[in-house]
Amino acid sequence: RFFKRTMDIIISLIGVVIASPFMLIIAIAIKAYDGGPVLYTQERLTRDGRPFKIYKFRSMTTKSEDKGARLCAKDDARVTPVGNIIRNIHFDELPQLFNILIGDMSVVGPRPERQVIAEKYMEEIPEFEFRTKVKAGLTGYAQVWGKYNTTPYDKLKMDITYIENYSLWLDIKLILLTFKILFVKE
Repeated sequence: RFFKRTMDIIISLIGVVIASPFMLIIAIAIKAYDGGPVLYTQERLTRDGRPFKIYKFRSMTTKSEDKGARLCAKDDARVTPVGNIIRNIHFDELPQLFNILIGDMSVVGPRPERQVIAEKYMEEIPEFEFRTKVKAGLTGYAQVWGKYNTTPYDKLKMDITYIENYSLWLDIKLILLTFKILFVKE
């Protein structure tokens, strides 16, 4: 854990420095589009099922959850034009570098789920809770090997594969593969 946390701090600090100009441009574009808040926070689950506030650039309208929590669908009308661009290049996730610095997340681990969504999945797949045996991550096995429509059961299998086979080398490999999938979509 000490080496993983050290690696998380170093990578997230480097990431914040490199991404700062992009984050500034994105913040200006979001604010200019509709005057709403730049950041979006949402409660998610990390290690041991502990809730934390995840940071993201707001990519949806300010009224996107008026009808309750639901996953974003392909061609979702709630996504703004700016949001569509930053989602396609995954830059809406850049503020999570600060979640990593704080210690709520790791660079690599299972993607954090909302409690209400996790509870829904656990009704059908009780083992889904095993994903919270480690810190949630910005990227992970399921993000690299899965697709947008990967089922919760398949995500669980991939996340358990990561947890059971964990090593710093695997983290480095998944980070490098994440950069690859940013540029090669499928």
